[in-house]
Amino acid sequence: MLSQPGVSTAHSRFPIDIRRFRWISRLAADYVHDYPRLREFFAGNPAEPAAWRERIARVQQHPRQRDRIADVLRAQQHRREAPPEARAAADRLRDPQTVAIVTGQQAGLLGGPLFTLLKALTALKLAERVRDREGVPAVAIFWVDAEDHDWDEVRHCGVLDANGSPCSIELGNPPGAHAGPVANVRLDASITDVLAQLESALPPTEFTADLLADVRRIYAPGAGMAEAFGTWLESVLGPKGLVVYDASDPAAKPLVSDLFVTELLNPARTTRLANEAGEQLQAAGYHAQVEALDGSVALFRLDGQRVAIEDPQAWAARARTSPEQFSPNVLLRPLVQDTLFPTVCYVAGPNELAYLAQLRGVYEAFGIPMPLLQQRATATLVDANAMRFLTRYDFPLESLRAQDEAALNELLESQLPPSVDAAVHAAMRVVDEHMAVVAREVTQVDTTLEGTAKSTLSRMQDDLKKLHGKIIQAAKRKDETLKRQFHHAQAQAFPNGHPQEREIGFISFLNKYGPALIDRLGDELPLDMGQHWVLSI
Repeated sequence: MLSQPGVSTAHSRFPIDIRRFRWISRLAADYVHDYPRLREFFAGNPAEPAAWRERIARVQQHPRQRDRIADVLRAQQHRREAPPEARAAADRLRDPQTVAIVTGQQAGLLGGPLFTLLKALTALKLAERVRDREGVPAVAIFWVDAEDHDWDEVRHCGVLDANGSPCSIELGNPPGAHAGPVANVRLDASITDVLAQLESALPPTEFTADLLADVRRIYAPGAGMAEAFGTWLESVLGPKGLVVYDASDPAAKPLVSDLFVTELLNPARTTRLANEAGEQLQAAGYHAQVEALDGSVALFRLDGQRVAIEDPQAWAARARTSPEQFSPNVLLRPLVQDTLFPTVCYVAGPNELAYLAQLRGVYEAFGIPMPLLQQRATATLVDANAMRFLTRYDFPLESLRAQDEAALNELLESQLPPSVDAAVHAAMRVVDEHMAVVAREVTQVDTTLEGTAKSTLSRMQDDLKKLHGKIIQAAKRKDETLKRQFHHAQAQAFPNGHPQEREIGFISFLNKYGPALIDRLGDELPLDMGQHWVLSI
């Protein structure tokens, strides 16, 4: 087994190099460990202090309508009854020296998976570091991608039940689902059944009653899906100063009307530049995350749903007078974000990092400062028993992903008395050696006997392998405790065979650990990129 560096049973956390994970793309790994290979695609290396100073200076100098976006945020926060710390942070955006650390995600049910929380916490910690190290006012902003139209992406939330098994809480299809942006979906009476499912699935703890009361207050019939997501996230992290922004707000669209008009008057430029960068990435041995249709415009019309624009220049005048009727696609959305906010750094997941690598030329074409890109914190939360199992046996976390017992068999084999394992393997070697001699010598009697000798060897090898397997099975029966520990850790780390942070909603961990979860993650998760952290809260 591969050992975890610097780990002992007394530790409550340990790091894993993300390059050990086969599901991490080469681009994401090289961004951390071999940045010079990717330098031409990004605005700067966030690991270099000089890059931060340069971006901060440029972002502060770029003109933007700070008071107007602060007013939009104030109105949103008033509607959601945001905590005072969040309101104060939003108001600091009026200061021309203030910079923003931005991240974002779709409006997932009940807050979405754990990585949503990790993104927001990374942004908060980066804003704190900018304030401390650079002496610059900085705020963390969470962009709620409420104009996303993938309902199936946001309608479910995974939790771990009392047995530690994954359970999916799913919302049906309230009015507006599948028909347009998630911002148009309003919760109906079916949300009551969803919350009943949640209550039934969550193991009761001292925190459950208060948690459910908060969720029922926010996720109530009549509330908007995106609105409920923003309110819930704000209730969890607003006291830490997180500013939540609903990107579907029509009040903000006039602030980016010039951007929309420029896109429509220069049709196909954005997609061409992004596709060219994608080709360059592929030539360098990476992958292109976005392959946009040549000639398409990076903007939709909003007409109950997002509609492709076929005659861009004909819509330019409408974009100036009625910008609320338009919505950016994945290529233009970051530029809308960085027109509205003084973004010095965006906190990205691996897939986001890949498509943002295609946008440097687009930023330059629009004259908007491209922010630095920081990979979000990545973590797996396990209980004390799972942590003891992983550390005691130096068990590689990634070996738990396969939903079989191959890694368990390897572990059990490593626990066999050395004399037993050595004896079996010695017998295999002796049989191979002696039967090779027999096969050679019998040809002196009859050349056809060589095949018979080899067949006999094959049967003997097979019998010895079966014997070895029976020894392993006997070890399993003898050490059921180890087997239970393996499956216990496997269920937590890779529910349904998927990384925990992508499969389980952070609400499940709030139920287990309470509000202390937020402070503990804030304290325990370093900002250094390239490490996945295993934590026992």
